[in-house]
Amino acid sequence: MKYYILDLSPHNSLVKFLTGQGFTVFMISWRNPGPGDRDIAFDDYRKLGVKAAVEAIGDIVPDRQIHALGYCLGGTLLSIAAATMARDGDIRLKSITMLAAQTDFTEAGELTLFINESQIAFLEDMMWEHGVLDTTQMSGAFQLLRPNDLIWSLVSRDYLLGERAAPSDLMAWNADATRLPYRMHSEYLRKLFLNNDLAEGRYLVEGRPIVLSDIHVPMFVVGTVRDHVAPWKSAYKIHYQVEADVTFVLTSGGHNAGIVAPPAEEGHFYQVKNKPENAPYVGPDEWLKVAPRTEDRGGRNGPGG
Repeated sequence: MKYYILDLSPHNSLVKFLTGQGFTVFMISWRNPGPGDRDIAFDDYRKLGVKAAVEAIGDIVPDRQIHALGYCLGGTLLSIAAATMARDGDIRLKSITMLAAQTDFTEAGELTLFINESQIAFLEDMMWEHGVLDTTQMSGAFQLLRPNDLIWSLVSRDYLLGERAAPSDLMAWNADATRLPYRMHSEYLRKLFLNNDLAEGRYLVEGRPIVLSDIHVPMFVVGTVRDHVAPWKSAYKIHYQVEADVTFVLTSGGHNAGIVAPPAEEGHFYQVKNKPENAPYVGPDEWLKVAPRTEDRGGRNGPGG
């Protein structure tokens, strides 16, 4: 995902909010790979992305801990980087925020329709020829997850009725698609989606396994109700994977709008509840009943209301 989804416009910019609160904000602008980047590995994204960014921040503002945030695949990468740092005694992270991100892929939602041995082999053959997974192929898969919203409604409105939707910052961002390199995407699909190595303690970093239970820094985790990419109950599994204080937020909306839309807008709501590090585990269905719910200005407030 292009990094500036968290800095779209003044009214929904996380960067603007954080700088207004006195934070110094750094963002990783991920390279959009081409055919020459075909052999970039998944772990290279950790080393050349997350690890390099942490080191650069340390050079600019030394002796300061970092509040790290990762969105979607960036959140998965952050969890891997954080577990590696914890394993190696690196204490530079102060807290971890994960937005619509998964660390256990056993219930990864409708995207699993495209993830099996034959589908991955087909993708690998296609990526081997071009060196990357092209933007049209990636966006097509996500459109198929929500055909009513992302395909048929557009055909009906744009083609049959001749009506063009008003442009928005999120639509412009969505059109700025990215590619994924052959090796990185193949490793991601096989090690995480197909084999679930990260959740089951088999994921190796620099030849040694990492486990999420080594993470002890506080976590702020956000899921969205209509997320077809990272279902909220899948993101919720972080509660029993880490040994940390976890604050979980469930918002209205989907994978993108549910993250960037201001909570005070009409029709929006969110639920939030904290689980201290040593508190007993509460399952997602029970959490849904007891987590206080806040609705838009015209709605009701109260537990489950």
